[in-house]
Amino acid sequence: MELFKLHKDKLSTIESKPFKLERDIQKVIEDNCEELFGLQFVKSEFAINGYRLDSLCFDEETNSFVIIEYKKGSSYSVVDQGYTYLSTMLNNKSDFVLEYNESTESNLKREQIDWSQSRVLFVSPSFTSYQKDSINFKDIPFELWQIRKFENGIIGLNQLISNSKESAKSIQGSNTKVLDEVEVYDEDSVLKRTSEEIKELYFEIKERLSSWDDVSFKPARRYISIKKGKKVKIYLNFQSNRIKIHMFRRVDFKGQIERQKVKFNLDDPKKLFHMKSDNRREIYEYFMKDKKNFDYLISLFRQKYDS
Repeated sequence: MELFKLHKDKLSTIESKPFKLERDIQKVIEDNCEELFGLQFVKSEFAINGYRLDSLCFDEETNSFVIIEYKKGSSYSVVDQGYTYLSTMLNNKSDFVLEYNESTESNLKREQIDWSQSRVLFVSPSFTSYQKDSINFKDIPFELWQIRKFENGIIGLNQLISNSKESAKSIQGSNTKVLDEVEVYDEDSVLKRTSEEIKELYFEIKERLSSWDDVSFKPARRYISIKKGKKVKIYLNFQSNRIKIHMFRRVDFKGQIERQKVKFNLDDPKKLFHMKSDNRREIYEYFMKDKKNFDYLISLFRQKYDS
């Protein structure tokens, strides 16, 4: 990861300033967890069953726990540690829910958690080739993030992405108990229950939006979210013969929606979307079955994306 500064058409290197301690990395991440990863920070140094998890976080989009581990050196196995921590979580679910409720003053129930979306993030200034290769599977629930500090307070963060199509479940000795409960989803797994016509609609949406700045498409258990950076803007929920589209008007995952300000008002003259709500969110909803109103729909997406 190398950064440059442009001045009068000339590039100069921005010098890196190595982190002195692992704890320095941890403080940067915990103080900026939502901005960097879109996660809610829950607890630092969470002790459970003889292990001490560096940072316990919660993903409000998927209703799942995320463990973040920080490393300044490279002599460790991310796979062994990752499986150990996920196994500990899955065997002590109530302890994680209790810690969340006490730390955030919430009333989350264990059955509200999507444990299949649990994951571990490893954050380090560098990773060895062995560490990178060890998670080179399509369905392994670990992520490697390289962090660097530069002069003038600049921080660089880059995820190392696996492009492998091989499943970790096919490898002898893999932790099948964890992999049986934890799932990593891709487009194919989300779209497999939809018709060919609906798949075509999705890929037309994706193609139209692909030129937007900082856009990405993140598959989850039942949907694909459209993100701007770390912020989810639009949800595409796939059914056999339609796409159920959701855009949040306001949201509060703790169940106090009436106390939240409106974050987005949709200007929809054709009244394509209708409003639905519960105690956690107000959602603009539309069922897309064909390309009727396609251009108009994309313009509404743009409203939400730019909000």
